[in-house]
Amino acid sequence: MYKILVLFAHPALQKSLAHKSLFNEIQNIEGITCHDLYDAYPDSFIDIKYEQALLLNHDIIVFQFPLYWYSCPAILKEWQDLVLEHGFAYGENGDKLAGKKLMLAISTGGSTNSYSDSGYNEHNISEFLLPFSQMSKICNLEYLPPFVLHDIHKRHESQRIARKAAEYRQQLLMLQQTDDGTVAKKMEGN
Repeated sequence: MYKILVLFAHPALQKSLAHKSLFNEIQNIEGITCHDLYDAYPDSFIDIKYEQALLLNHDIIVFQFPLYWYSCPAILKEWQDLVLEHGFAYGENGDKLAGKKLMLAISTGGSTNSYSDSGYNEHNISEFLLPFSQMSKICNLEYLPPFVLHDIHKRHESQRIARKAAEYRQQLLMLQQTDDGTVAKKMEGN
């Protein structure tokens, strides 16, 4: 069974129904470590060695966050800047993450259609997530298709969110068990 590290970053969790539901859904699952960055680092002083040790002890890394202004919350960007340092994650002798996988679990305010060539965002969601894909490539991580919960501002129905939370849990459970590319293909269909 593969060990999963979920790095959760939400700067306004008290206002979130969606991410709170997603994060609660995956608590207490054997082999899944849930790590709330804003809770762990309210002063934003990230313990780099501790975070690197967490990465070394897991096979799959999940960044869970709301997409704010087409990017991740500030603490997750800072985490990337500090933890994924030269000599650890990339560059000379920076091969510590080789063979691990990265998946994003995000929410967007816009609908699925808004993230298309004809939508008001004028690009699909993969194009907005290109920095994460490229970061994975530089760090020798396999970049998995993202888990996306669209249209969260207009469609905040509790049943839909509960259904997506259950899908998220199921997807992580499948990732723990499978390493033959089957999951990635199934995830692309979401």
